[in-house]
Amino acid sequence: MLLIDGKKVAAELRARAKNDVDAIAREYGRPPHLAVVLVGDDPASQIYVRYKEKACEEVGIVSRMWRLDAGTSQCQLEKLITELSGSEDIDGILLQLPLPRGLDANRCLALVDPKKDVDGFHPENVGRLSIGMPSLKPCTPYGVMKLLEYYGLSPAGKRAVVVGRSNIVGKPMAMLLAAQNPFGNATVTICHSRTQDLAEICRQADLIVPAIGKPRLITRDMVKPGAVIVDVGMNRLPDGTLCGDVDFEGVKDVVSAITPVPGGVGPMTIATLMSNTVEAYRWRLEKPACPREEPLRG
Repeated sequence: MLLIDGKKVAAELRARAKNDVDAIAREYGRPPHLAVVLVGDDPASQIYVRYKEKACEEVGIVSRMWRLDAGTSQCQLEKLITELSGSEDIDGILLQLPLPRGLDANRCLALVDPKKDVDGFHPENVGRLSIGMPSLKPCTPYGVMKLLEYYGLSPAGKRAVVVGRSNIVGKPMAMLLAAQNPFGNATVTICHSRTQDLAEICRQADLIVPAIGKPRLITRDMVKPGAVIVDVGMNRLPDGTLCGDVDFEGVKDVVSAITPVPGGVGPMTIATLMSNTVEAYRWRLEKPACPREEPLRG
């Protein structure tokens, strides 16, 4: 069984991003600038933002934080995002989700300049992804693809099951796996809360990507021998420990490769955010036809 090491691969992506930032800073006189907007005091969001700030510091990206209280109005938030989108000093914008109750995330995301949309959530980037055009990609699904690429686990011609249909992970994950490229071309099924006989569908899969937020939902009896599992789930148990959407101990002797939780997909999400920020900078200043994408091999 291959243990897919997200920390190792993320470190390589961050090192590549650092080299790119150094070159950019020499050529254009400054490194990329990332604006992070955090609304409210959600503990998980605050922890995640700290990780992002640390990664930016390591890579050399200038991270600027806007912390707004939970009482911020829709109008105030939209005004800030519009200003950041129009600022020549800002190269990437990250609106930390989820937003407090009462704020419309879709309206806010639509105001982000698509070329600064380092999370890949703007409707234009989602549309480009859906029809196979180059775009800034959502960080978590992009990180999953980079793990598969690094370890040579091509899904081409195989059956893949994505468990979850969120706009952040599930839907873009399915599109990336099905895309016409060397590490796409999978036959993809999306499962969700209304799916009947999830176990039988999973048993047919060569690749399972659970992203539904239910601790240890995927059990040994649901996994075909030799399958690959990339577990996007991150769940905190009552005792404070973390686990994924997969029963790791139960399936580890059945699968051919699997990511741990933590230490699998999580580090990749932040590493691909660094890559997206570098490419957003290039896209704006060098004006190529599309963001650059270089292969990553182990």
